[in-house]
Amino acid sequence: MPLLSAFDIEPLADGRQSPAALKIRRGVCRLLRDLGFGVVPELTLPSGRRADLVAVGPAGEIWLVEIKSCLADFRADAKWPHYRSVCDRLYFATTPEVGDIFPASEGLIVTDGYIAEVLREAPLDRLSAPARRAMILRLAQTASRRLQELEDPAERFAVPG
Repeated sequence: MPLLSAFDIEPLADGRQSPAALKIRRGVCRLLRDLGFGVVPELTLPSGRRADLVAVGPAGEIWLVEIKSCLADFRADAKWPHYRSVCDRLYFATTPEVGDIFPASEGLIVTDGYIAEVLREAPLDRLSAPARRAMILRLAQTASRRLQELEDPAERFAVPG
């Protein structure tokens, strides 16, 4: 287990994501990349919860995207309102088959897994400067640790027990 596990070095597909959720993630990540955002999937937040996608845009705006692959997935999740405190905009992402079952107060992205579209813009609720700094540092540290782990896996340096 990495010393800095709060930054999740290897959570990209840890078995908790269904094939449908991974398909949604791929389509949304492609959209965000096209919009100029850098995206970190499965980011551990200061609260200890994990966000499906957190993205930072060219102007430093932070979006959080909560992936919902079906109605049951949405109904079973009561944690999403807490995400508002760590982002400028909160979106739900789903497939056309699920439809718009989400609160009108949040943004909506729909994808088929290849292309995605923002159907409803999320309201802008700007983070404070300290909260923004903390989130950008968390994003940067997590992304850089994951890249380093790909290049030089920590297991190589494990001391035999």
